[in-house]
Amino acid sequence: MEHTPKAAVQTMPAKAVKRERVRSTFLRTVRRYWIFYIMMAPAALLLIINNYIPMAGVLIAFKNVNYTKGIWASPWIGFDNFKYLFASESAWVITRNTISYNVVFIALNLVIAVTMAVLFNEMRSKFLAKFHQSAMFLPFFLSMVCVAYLVYAFLGAEHGFLNTVLLPKLGIQPIDWYTEPKYWTVILPIVNTWKNLGYYTVIYMAAILAIDHEYYEAAIMDGASKWAQIRRITIPLIMPVMITMTLLQVGRIFYADFGLFFQVTKNAGALFPTTQVIDTYVYQTFLTMGDIGMSSAAGLYQAVVGFLLVLVTNLFVRKVSKENALF
Repeated sequence: MEHTPKAAVQTMPAKAVKRERVRSTFLRTVRRYWIFYIMMAPAALLLIINNYIPMAGVLIAFKNVNYTKGIWASPWIGFDNFKYLFASESAWVITRNTISYNVVFIALNLVIAVTMAVLFNEMRSKFLAKFHQSAMFLPFFLSMVCVAYLVYAFLGAEHGFLNTVLLPKLGIQPIDWYTEPKYWTVILPIVNTWKNLGYYTVIYMAAILAIDHEYYEAAIMDGASKWAQIRRITIPLIMPVMITMTLLQVGRIFYADFGLFFQVTKNAGALFPTTQVIDTYVYQTFLTMGDIGMSSAAGLYQAVVGFLLVLVTNLFVRKVSKENALF
């Protein structure tokens, strides 16, 4: 084990002493847990190759890419791609839609999933609880293409269930859903919640099942009602999981589910005022204009703002409750 002589340490500057202590602690840790570092190496290598090396591609956002010259030799244009992105008429619309939908999605996924998890936990028949959990979890595994056809089966203008069965019975004229933007501010949250509810419910169910039953037994002895047990025991004890899940979703608040907004809406131009988000805008920009620089600028904009939002939200949580912060 490497040690620095005591006399030498006393003559070293404070910063050098601190660096030496950190280095010594790091070496001791590596020597003690070397087997775990070897086990971690394949995953760390995969993470570096897939997540960090491609980050060099953010240079595309600052260049006017010329395919004949290549990315590195293409001329540098600074923030021109960002200026073009924010100067377009769609910039405010796509940013507003992306943030608004994700805020609604986060709120619904949290409130409804926690509610369903608590209800399943209180069901007397465990068989029925497992059955309902499985049935609710099934939509999560469906691709957005399948979901889009299911939605179309309900909303189709000529053969959709709503237009041919339900609305006539209510005395309402059929609606051409795919040309009316105003309805999709409700349709998309319903579809997203239906598809992802099972996933979040299972996570909160696992957190609830990890709670020690002695808490509930003590509460029952004190005469606490079911609602009091949920409010005083269940919710506070699963709060760290709720905060972690919310923070992870906040980090992607500038990202939208491309399949949801592209496939389910059938990319109908008439719906763009309420359904076009940053992801679909980037795709359409690259598809129609072939402008890889502006597409990369939009992607970098999403990543940086999402990262900052996670830091700010985590800082807020840390101020309120330090033990519940993500980091």
